[in-house]
Amino acid sequence: MTTTDDEPGRTGADTLPEPDPAIPRQFISWVTLAFMTTASVASLRPSPSMALYGLAAVFLYLLPAVVFLLPTALVGAELASGWSGGIYRWVSEALGKPLGFVAVWCQFAMTIAYYPSLLAYVASTFAYVIDPGLAENGLYVAIVIVVIYWTGVWITCRGTKTVAGLSSLGLIIGTLVPGVVLIALGFVFLGQGNPSAAPMSADHWLPPWTGLASLVLIVNNFLSYAGMEMNGVHVSSLRHPRAEYPRSIFLATGLVLLIFVLPALAISWVMPSGDLSLTAGLMQAFQAFFDHFHMGWMTKVAGVMLVMAALGGMLTWLAGPAKGLVALSRQEGYLPPVLQKFNKAGVPRNIMVAQGVVTTLIGVMYAFSDDVSSAYWMFSVVTVQIYLIAYLLMFVAVVRLRTSQPHVPRGFVVPAVTLVAGVGFVASVLALAIGFVPPDQFGEGPLWRYLLIVGGGLLALGVLAPAAFLMFRKPGWVHPEHRPSHPAA
Repeated sequence: MTTTDDEPGRTGADTLPEPDPAIPRQFISWVTLAFMTTASVASLRPSPSMALYGLAAVFLYLLPAVVFLLPTALVGAELASGWSGGIYRWVSEALGKPLGFVAVWCQFAMTIAYYPSLLAYVASTFAYVIDPGLAENGLYVAIVIVVIYWTGVWITCRGTKTVAGLSSLGLIIGTLVPGVVLIALGFVFLGQGNPSAAPMSADHWLPPWTGLASLVLIVNNFLSYAGMEMNGVHVSSLRHPRAEYPRSIFLATGLVLLIFVLPALAISWVMPSGDLSLTAGLMQAFQAFFDHFHMGWMTKVAGVMLVMAALGGMLTWLAGPAKGLVALSRQEGYLPPVLQKFNKAGVPRNIMVAQGVVTTLIGVMYAFSDDVSSAYWMFSVVTVQIYLIAYLLMFVAVVRLRTSQPHVPRGFVVPAVTLVAGVGFVASVLALAIGFVPPDQFGEGPLWRYLLIVGGGLLALGVLAPAAFLMFRKPGWVHPEHRPSHPAA
């Protein structure tokens, strides 16, 4: 039988091993999978950065959805339905274990830069509950970052069973409800005949071009869409994966775009771009709407709800990437033994503390920043760039595995895989490169400081750190329970 690059031999749902008849197989509908995928990706946090563009936010969300969101979802489905073990297994099978470690390390390391930017958003949002003037106060933001991060570590290290519940509650109360309220207020505001702060005419569909700096904020959308591939593991739960998974992904993409685009537009209707903060933009919009409708007290309620969503998400993420990295390192010896320890609750406390030290140092930098929005943006870019390294390896891996392991059964096969993965790869490279250009909204900060933080963060966390662990790796770093036994002669 002849095989092609896009249709490897003996792949697809019809060639998967027969399931054990003693174990009843549970199916989910493609609509259910679409909702699961939407819930794992959608968020209100990036809305202010796109609201700066007004109507052009539609284009700036749609473009990365086509060139990044769809490729990652499709590629992730093929890899997850052919190889268990996540991105480490996928990249290791295709490109070798060292690069597999780099990929899984980057998934962990991106959180080191992600938590300070997430908690800066929390700090600015909560400021509207106590004192809006604190939203751009660097010292206040630094204190909130440090206190909340270490509180989260303490809660997580206790192995609390409420973390998952907090996350689910946060999604509903802190994302869906405020999002619907924000959009509804926006439409009522316009329906009353109030003018939009941003032009909404057809000639504003595309952002004004003043060089790369005018489009840099699009980079944040790559982080917003990150994680779409994780739901590929559920492909085997569909009755007809080849037909149903594409439908699920297209529906999820449409829902995600609505959740991202409509709140961004609502913010742009009430907030002039020149007054919009990247960290507190959501609360600025809520305050403007509620003040307009003489319901100013609701601003504090909205702030509490948004903080709940962010903290629920942080608690869910806090131990996950670290736990996966430590479990892998115990088997393969990638990290020194002191970073491989779990506490009695099964939480990798030592590596979380080490991560917390770096997070604290980054958080303290906010205290010396006179522009919280710029600091927030720089750490957001570092987060995106580190994560994109893992995606670049994933796109290469799926093409490589088509030729090196064509007969491995896959529950879903990406059509035109070279084209799809190639588009995702090129888009990721461009996003990584564009991140080095300061946006127009960067203010008066010196270029060297921007490049030092963004370039230095990417180099230190995404390249030098994993290279150092691989270089100094020792056989004794493998945990005793995973070392090969040598029976006595």
